[in-house]
Amino acid sequence: MLWTIIIILIILWVLGLIGHIAGGLIHLLLIIAVVLIILKLIRRIGRR
Repeated sequence: MLWTIIIILIILWVLGLIGHIAGGLIHLLLIIAVVLIILKLIRRIGRR
């Protein structure tokens, strides 16, 4: 589920860079997605 959201956000981010479509909101959502990925990786490493 998380990976699907990330892929959609990346596609929307690229479209935002090209066509300036809701660029600020997409950048904010992309930053949130990256932070969630980092937290998930840190938790996975911490379990080992």
